[in-house]
Amino acid sequence: QLQLVESGGGLVQPGSSLKVSCAGSKNENLDYYCIGWFRQRPGLGREGVASIHFSRGMPYYTEAVKGRFTISTDNTKNAVYLQMNNLRPEDTATYYCAAGFACSTVALPAGAFNSWGQGTQVTVSS
Repeated sequence: QLQLVESGGGLVQPGSSLKVSCAGSKNENLDYYCIGWFRQRPGLGREGVASIHFSRGMPYYTEAVKGRFTISTDNTKNAVYLQMNNLRPEDTATYYCAAGFACSTVALPAGAFNSWGQGTQVTVSS
C-alpha cells in the first residue's frame, strides 16, 4: 500500500495562508495516481477538498474552496501540495491526503481512494 505523509498544518488567523504537503515514499512513483486532499471538521464526516492526477493534472476543487485553495504537484519531491489562502474559521479541520487510481473533475468521493496519510491539523482562529 502506498505510504503518504502529510505535514505543514498549524494554527493561523483568519485571512492567513498556509501550505500543507503530502509526500509519497521515495520508492513509489506517484505518476499513476490521483491524489486527493480531504478534511474532517469537528463533528462532521470526511469531505473532499481538492484532487489532481500526479502526471496528467486535471485539478478539482470543491465549491467551498474554489478561488482560495490551489493543489499542485512536484515530481522532483514526489509530493503534492495544497496552498490555502484567505483561510476561514470553517476551514478548521484535520487535512488528509489520499491516493487512488481515477481522478474526476466533477466529484471527489473518499471511497475511490485507498491509501491514506495520517492527517495534519489546521486550525484557523483569532
